[in-house]
Formats: sequence, C-alpha cells, structure tokens
Amino acid sequence: MTDFLYDIPENPKPEGGTSGFFTARDGKKLRYAHFPAIQRPLKGTVVLLSGRNECIEKYFETIRDLAARGFGVAIFDWRGQGASDRVIRNPAKGHINSFKDHEHDLESFFSEIVLPDCRGPFYILAHSTGALVALQAAPSLANRVQRMMLLTPFLAPYKSPLSVRGIRRLAASYHWTGLGRLPIPGARDTRVPEPFWQNKVTSDPARYERNSLIYQTYPQLATGAPTMGWVRAAAMAIAHVQDPAFMAALKVPVLLIAAGADTVVSNYAIEAYAHRLRVGSMLTIHGARHELLQEADLFREQLLGAFDAFIPGSDAPAV
Repeated sequence: MTDFLYDIPENPKPEGGTSGFFTARDGKKLRYAHFPAIQRPLKGTVVLLSGRNECIEKYFETIRDLAARGFGVAIFDWRGQGASDRVIRNPAKGHINSFKDHEHDLESFFSEIVLPDCRGPFYILAHSTGALVALQAAPSLANRVQRMMLLTPFLAPYKSPLSVRGIRRLAASYHWTGLGRLPIPGARDTRVPEPFWQNKVTSDPARYERNSLIYQTYPQLATGAPTMGWVRAAAMAIAHVQDPAFMAALKVPVLLIAAGADTVVSNYAIEAYAHRLRVGSMLTIHGARHELLQEADLFREQLLGAFDAFIPGSDAPAV
C-alpha cells in the first residue's frame, strides 16, 4: 500500500494509518489520512481540521492522543497547502478564491472518506481557520456530526486597526483591480520558520522545533504568506457565520476554546460570538498561545481535559 505521509525521527507516524488522495468537485486532488483507535472501547471518529499553512504531519502527536482515548481520526490537507493541490500556479502563495471551496472540500471528504471508511459517531476538532470552515459548514453537517470543538477560531485578527468589514472592503479593492493574488503587504514568508523567541503561536520550544523541522525537511508541505484574495475570502466567511439568521439556525453543539495569550486572533471576537450562540459555550485557557494543540503540556493538558469533558464517549461526563 502506498504511503503518502512524511515523517522525521522527532515526529513519527501514528500506527495503522491509511493515506491517499480524494478528488474535489473541481478536480483538485486533496491528500487525506485516517487512523484507527488503539484503545477500547471504540468511541467514534474525530475529524481533525487544521489551520492555515498546516499539514497532516503537524498533528501526528494529537492523532496518537486521540487514538489512545478510543477515537479514530480523519484528517486532510486543505486545498492550497500541505500535499494537496495548490489553487494558483505559484505554490509560494497562500491563496483561496472562496471559503465555500473549503466547505465543499469538507463535504467531499465526508462523502468520499469519512462516511464509508470511518466509524461513527463523528466529532469535529478544528483549529483557527479550520474552525471558521467548520462553522460555515455546520448547517450541512447537522445530521453527521454530534459535536464540534473549535480551537482559537479565526473570527477577527488580533488588535487590527480595521474592522472585519473594513478588511473585507480593502481586500475587495485589490480583488476588483486584479491584484487579489498579491501577498498581504509587509507579510513575512511563512515558509521560513521564525526563531523560537519571535514566534507567536506556542510557548513550547520542543514542539516548535519539531514543527519547524517538518517544513525544513519537506519544504513542499509549506505555504507562503496569504494573498489579499485569501484575506477577502476569510472576511466574507466571517461575515457569513456572524449573520444572526445563520447563527440562529445552528444545531450542532459547539465549544469554542480561546487561548488567553493569543496574539493571532481576537479573543474578544470569540467571546462575543459565543455569547450570541444558542448552542455554544466558551472556555479560555489562560496563558496559552494560539496553537493550543502545539502548546506546552501545562496548557495542552487543559485542552485535552476539556475535550474529555465535552466529547461524549470519553471517561468524563459530557458538559
């Protein structure tokens, strides 16, 4: 059997995984993997949705944690990143035309991989922009997914001088003048890891070094800075999920997790959203940075404890 996953000594593959590619509606090839539970009783499958500029390999540790809890895991690389097809010819640019494309890819993932090959019931564990996609897709997932746990969801950037509406208007001006594929002005090349002391995403040096080594060893998995078109698409998705009629129609129970020391996304926006959500609640892990699943054990164990409490089938009662 062909293996489409990459590992390094510091980041070994979880046991028993199956990997391959499925075809999106428009013909894009998207890489996926699914892994069996290694503990009994079997509790279903967690659909793990990564953030921007992430790949399956970055979640090997988390996959092992979930497998040890009795959950299978299904995961795929979003179009434009990881080992999936890029959206535009230049692979260095992190571009997407619309987050609807991500939503349709998630629907295809369920139809082609999750439902036929993975054991139910199904839960979603999603990070940052992956959490935004999960929210956007929630109405179509209502009969498939039992619960969603959304980590540091991207509902607004941290301390932006512009509102999300202002960001959308600015990005739209680039789009309509044919400049939507330009990178964000002044954005750094995210294919090149920052020194640990400069990073904003984790306080754990070992996990940061491990994740940096993945991209240094396999640079084809990395994606560069987002384009203005990506920014426009994200702002439109944020506006969509914040529409009162959309929020009122949500039926899947949601737990939003904020990182208290997040300097990537706005915790105020997450709190405001949770307050308006009929089927949702919020937890803040104080002192943690943006990438909660890549954080130090002190914070990561709090997150896994919240997972155990929220996802039915775990040893702790659901909340």
